[in-house]
Amino acid sequence: MTIVVTTPTGQVGSRVVRLLLQAGARPRVLLRDPARLKPDVRARVDARRGDLTDAGFVRAAMAGATAAFLVDPTPHTVQDPVDTSRRTGAVMAAAVREGGVRRVVFLSSVGAEMRHGAGHIDGLAAIEEQLDATGADVLHLRCGYFFTNLLAALDDLAAGRLTTADGPDRTLPWVDPRDIGDIAAARLLNDTWHGRTAQGVHGPEHLSWRRVAEILTVALDRDIRLRVVSDDDIRHTLTAAGLPPRAVAGIIGMTAGTRNLTPEQPRDEDTTTPTTLASWAHAHLRPLLAAHRTEPAPRRSTR
Repeated sequence: MTIVVTTPTGQVGSRVVRLLLQAGARPRVLLRDPARLKPDVRARVDARRGDLTDAGFVRAAMAGATAAFLVDPTPHTVQDPVDTSRRTGAVMAAAVREGGVRRVVFLSSVGAEMRHGAGHIDGLAAIEEQLDATGADVLHLRCGYFFTNLLAALDDLAAGRLTTADGPDRTLPWVDPRDIGDIAAARLLNDTWHGRTAQGVHGPEHLSWRRVAEILTVALDRDIRLRVVSDDDIRHTLTAAGLPPRAVAGIIGMTAGTRNLTPEQPRDEDTTTPTTLASWAHAHLRPLLAAHRTEPAPRRSTR
């Protein structure tokens, strides 16, 4: 069994690689710089150096593989993220078809079921359709909001703020990327499933942004105040930072386009994963903030 893993140093991909190694597999990993792999991992994988937008590289790297874990590496900040994702998906789908890959697990997102109107998530929807047309058995993991997105908000959190353009009381699934990796690895190693389907990965509970601020206040031992801004505020900030118009639209659309979305996959035993935001924040955010240069917001007295 040969299993291909893309983005093997990412939040999800690195977890997939580790679990495959622990299962006794030697995954074939595709990445631009093999030096980014930990030495103990590098010695135990088949590392292929290249770019996922390079059709020749991806075709050769996936030839003869049994299964593949595919991730769209397109940054939200490129000139046209949806079109870039679509073109990358075409490259991956062609490699699956021509290489005879039998099983594919694709890292998608809640909102991809809309197909249109969800900003950059529309690019993931396009890749879902491209992979479905390959004839392989395909599983799309429709994931919730990553806990790790909070790592980009360290300055805000250190100052006692959590900023969102979403409704403060609207709930959505929040998930630890490690838990996504657990599901992906299990599916890659299981050769009994067939067809083309989607599975939600929703974390242990749906959370509102107001509830997230409350959880972080306790887990980080500092007051975290929720700051709600408008789509226009976000647009102005991103434009001032130099992002191109379609990149700005793609980022805003992921929130604005899914405000009234109920995920297609309901919360059940298959979609619920174990790691809580409180435990993740205590283990990962708290030590980072302790070393952060910004003075923490003082904790209000509860007496």
